[in-house]
Amino acid sequence: MTAKKSRFQLSPFRLLCGIGLFAIFSSTMSKSPVLPLFAEHLGATESVVGLIAAASTVVGILVSVPAGALSDVFGRRKVILFATFIFASAPFLYLPIVNAWQLVLARVYHGFATAIFGPVALALVADLFVQQRGEKMGWYSSATLIGRSAAPFIGGFLLTLFAASVMWHYRMVYLVCGVAGTLAFLIAFRLPIQKRTVVDEKSESTKERFLTMFSGLSMVVRHRGILFTSVAEAVQFFGYGAYEIFLPLYADFIGMSPSLIGILLGAKVLTLTFSKPLMGKISDRYGRRGQIMLGLAAGALGLSLIPFFRSFWILLLLSLLLGLSMATVTASTAALVADLATGAYGSALGVMSTIMDVGHASGPPVTGYLISVYGKVNKMRGYRFAYPIVGGLLLLMALLFPLMVREPKRDA
Repeated sequence: MTAKKSRFQLSPFRLLCGIGLFAIFSSTMSKSPVLPLFAEHLGATESVVGLIAAASTVVGILVSVPAGALSDVFGRRKVILFATFIFASAPFLYLPIVNAWQLVLARVYHGFATAIFGPVALALVADLFVQQRGEKMGWYSSATLIGRSAAPFIGGFLLTLFAASVMWHYRMVYLVCGVAGTLAFLIAFRLPIQKRTVVDEKSESTKERFLTMFSGLSMVVRHRGILFTSVAEAVQFFGYGAYEIFLPLYADFIGMSPSLIGILLGAKVLTLTFSKPLMGKISDRYGRRGQIMLGLAAGALGLSLIPFFRSFWILLLLSLLLGLSMATVTASTAALVADLATGAYGSALGVMSTIMDVGHASGPPVTGYLISVYGKVNKMRGYRFAYPIVGGLLLLMALLFPLMVREPKRDA
């Protein structure tokens, strides 16, 4: 009986999955679908909304790689505690906001949480498991995607529920974000203290660690296949940023309720959550390159068609298509980069993450600028110009990808 009970104790891995679920739920609900609607309520134009959305992602470009390196030196637990403290505290900074530029500052601070937590949490999974790393990383990703999937539905429901309240319409969403972030912070205290990291066990000096890191980075930045695959993922996230931030504004513009907007956004993430493992298996069996091309092409189609329809059901189908597109691409890009890296996995995936953040950060401001400039007289015209441009970028990448990246040879 005692042996059976011990199996159900909260292991460090299960604790990490719980932290990831609540942290990513909090982070996602702080922006989807509330952020663009809140920014518009504060008087922000489409271009300013894009800058607000990009503020947190830009932090990831600068912070993710150093955060991972610091966790090697100071330990994963300390860095995760710092990140979850930001998850817990940042949502409460939205409560007194009265103008758009205060929202930018709150988003920058909030961006440190995800930028630090993401790579360090995966590094902890790698520390805990050697033989089952891929499987356990998949389970951890599923835990975070549950939080990511639930956030738009609950956020949209809260916006609808408190729509009549001037005081609590947007603030209630951020209060719930704060509660979820606080739960993640409290669970993080349960993580055991690890005296030594994997790198420490190799008895390397700090200088040797950094020399190894820079050697791997040097190889990665000179590898065309790794770089172009990273750019393909960045383009995919460029389109995701355009969808995530401006679909709520477009849907609001055509008279859709916040709860229906939340369903559209949540449906996309749910499709991503449940189809990504299958897409990963397909890429293992049939190859990565063709799957990335098909995913980019599907994303191009879905994004281009959005502003030409007003029906909730058609927009729901397009959201499902975009979720499938993103799963198809992202299930293959990380695996392809690892295939091409021939050993320097950390450096390669770190570079891919940084390039991806560049694309994710660029999507909202570029799309917002296009909508703002071409929609001055007729806002619908702005949407119908911007979204096909973004879709065209994904299609261009789908066409260029097979010319720039070769399918690596794999063991039979």
